[in-house]
Amino acid sequence: MDDFRENEFKLVVLGSGGVGKSALTIRLVNNKFLEEYDPTIEDSYRKEVTVDGENVVLDILDTAGQDEFSALQDQWMREGKGFLLVYSIVSRVSFEEMDKLRKKLLRIKDDDPNIPVVVCGNKCDLEDQRQVPTSEGREKAEEWNASFFETSAKEQIQNEECFFECVRLIKSAERKKQEPKPVPKKKGCIIL
Repeated sequence: MDDFRENEFKLVVLGSGGVGKSALTIRLVNNKFLEEYDPTIEDSYRKEVTVDGENVVLDILDTAGQDEFSALQDQWMREGKGFLLVYSIVSRVSFEEMDKLRKKLLRIKDDDPNIPVVVCGNKCDLEDQRQVPTSEGREKAEEWNASFFETSAKEQIQNEECFFECVRLIKSAERKKQEPKPVPKKKGCIIL
């Protein structure tokens, strides 16, 4: 089962700079909110949580959103089992950037359309500055066969649930991999 441990889940948080990837991650891990934007290169966190009554370890990689670190993205995407694609609801550009990230993810994961992905529209507490309607985020997630959440690290809105859903998606994908594949019927010739 290629380096998948029963109760440990490698999650990668991706998105453009300033969308709140670190804020979401640190809110989950330390229950603190980062007020100031400090660009991340790569930070790794481990947190034991309970998801659906089961204790699991989240191994979370909080990634850089700046273009100059895009070369590192390939490595992060190869290592990850589940992905949070984060955009800011107050930034149309960050929403559009997700398309590039998903295309890159599909390329690296051999065009597997069942990659565990959660789309997160962050900063939903800034409703008065919204540039991306909820319906658009939801449609994008449905198009990608992904889960969707609008989150706020600041106001603690669905900030845990988006990570927990990613765990559920990984578990589901792992179960599907273990299901026996149907054996094609052999075509033979009939001698009369």
